[in-house]
Amino acid sequence: MRIRPLSSLIVLAILSAGLPFGALARSVSADIVINNANIRTMDASRTVVRSLAILNGRIVALGAESDTKPLIGPSTKVIDAGGKTIVPGFNDAHVHFMETGMQLSSVDLRDAKTPQEFVSRIAAFAKKLPKGRWILGGQWDHENWTPNDLPTAAMIDAVTPDNPVFVNRLDGHMSLANSLAMRLAGVSRDTKDVDGGVIVRNAAGDPTGIFKDAAQAYIEKVIPEAPFEQKLEAAKAMSDYAASLGVTSAQDMSGGRDVGVYQELLRQGKLNTRIYGCSPLADYKRWSNTGIHYAFGSAMLRVGCLKGYTDGSLGSTTAWFFDPYLDDPTTSGLPMADVMTTMKSDIIAADKAGLQINIHAIGDRANATILDYYADLDRTNGPRDRRSRIEHAQHLRQQDIARFGRQKVIASMQPFHVIDDGRWAWKRLDEKRLKGTYAFRTLLDTGAVLAFGSDSPVAPLDPLQGIYAAVTRRTLDNKNPSGWIPEQKISVDEAVRAFTYGSAYAEFQENEKGSIEIGRLADLVILSDDIFVIEPVKIKDVTVLKTIVDGRVVFERK
Repeated sequence: MRIRPLSSLIVLAILSAGLPFGALARSVSADIVINNANIRTMDASRTVVRSLAILNGRIVALGAESDTKPLIGPSTKVIDAGGKTIVPGFNDAHVHFMETGMQLSSVDLRDAKTPQEFVSRIAAFAKKLPKGRWILGGQWDHENWTPNDLPTAAMIDAVTPDNPVFVNRLDGHMSLANSLAMRLAGVSRDTKDVDGGVIVRNAAGDPTGIFKDAAQAYIEKVIPEAPFEQKLEAAKAMSDYAASLGVTSAQDMSGGRDVGVYQELLRQGKLNTRIYGCSPLADYKRWSNTGIHYAFGSAMLRVGCLKGYTDGSLGSTTAWFFDPYLDDPTTSGLPMADVMTTMKSDIIAADKAGLQINIHAIGDRANATILDYYADLDRTNGPRDRRSRIEHAQHLRQQDIARFGRQKVIASMQPFHVIDDGRWAWKRLDEKRLKGTYAFRTLLDTGAVLAFGSDSPVAPLDPLQGIYAAVTRRTLDNKNPSGWIPEQKISVDEAVRAFTYGSAYAEFQENEKGSIEIGRLADLVILSDDIFVIEPVKIKDVTVLKTIVDGRVVFERK
């Protein structure tokens, strides 16, 4: 075990405060000292220490308890960790923060096992609402049902006569509208499909209520904007929920238009999650016109990343592949409308403005296309540390995997999807394509940086479930006890690293957080069990006992 001595603190404090050594030693006392702990720093050397001290939201000492004892003063909060494991705060590299907050108070359809249960849950929720209130969210998954038929408006119309409904599949790439919602949107059998989207129709040509990808805009345009106060409540609920799971930082892929909500929550002292907010790719013009270069803001709230979409999802059969789907040979998926027109030029222009670019890509053709677009950036705009990202990077051709490391493209991935999609992905993809599915091991071995997240509310926010998924790859149906595509498993250390340092690196913050080191932000999580030594199958049962953000205890399990 390598020890960080107190002298490191003295040097740090002298440099920052300009105080003489004697005065400093007599005057400094920590805000928090944690003793009797198994502190996994996740630094480059994987140092493990017993004690740490926090002052003004930063780590100021690491080592043995004798190293932190001189910093204990009358007002210091001393925490006995009882030998429990401490890791850096988890950083969710891909989350939809506001949507998750809204979902916490919406109808929950994720684990509805039958169409009948799906309908009954909507009916029970509708009874609690006033007339005219929209029913949104839901996160349903028709793969839970047998047969796996898509839901229809006809199924729910009788139980929602007075409430328009637009509930989404858990991947967010298709949604179900009831007939009332379609009438409000003016959708009929004469409504045409759009580029990058599909209106599912019955044999007579009438819309069934399912809208895929870009076609969802037909309904979304008539859904009223949630009031600011409702958004504020949702963001507060989400921040508290994140703290209970040890998530201290969140990279909000759809947060560009909710920054004002987060700013107000921060002003009120109620924001317990560091947020990096991304705007739609097309918004690069707005940022560029202001002359802004790179991300900016405070350690708690930053903006400056851009998010684009190449395709849809595997579950909605809209992920874009080179070859057709096995269970629907009529399609290879759907590229978004701008992929072949303006996306490449938008990426080049946004990169020229110095902004970070994150592009959603699921299918192998979607990933190959974005890697091609990124390959032109050095040539066009010159080399720099741009940290371009592909969000999801789920299905890759073998020849494209090594390009991530070679091109220095960050693979921003969500490991829980492995054990969820693994229940049914074989129906859609042949064995050759599955070999490049969630290729964590090969990506790391070929030099890529992995940044892990949840994609919440698409998947559970809990990082421990994500670590469990990456390490075991045991599908949710328990049909793959040795792991689905087991050669792509990674170690606990690598999975934790991807949820901490890797995610921090993906937002240019690895010198501020992502490891427990002197001078880093004091974002920490105390776990109920040592995930590094227990059986991997037990990781999913581990809980967070305490979460510290910015040197403040923001969650404590009673």
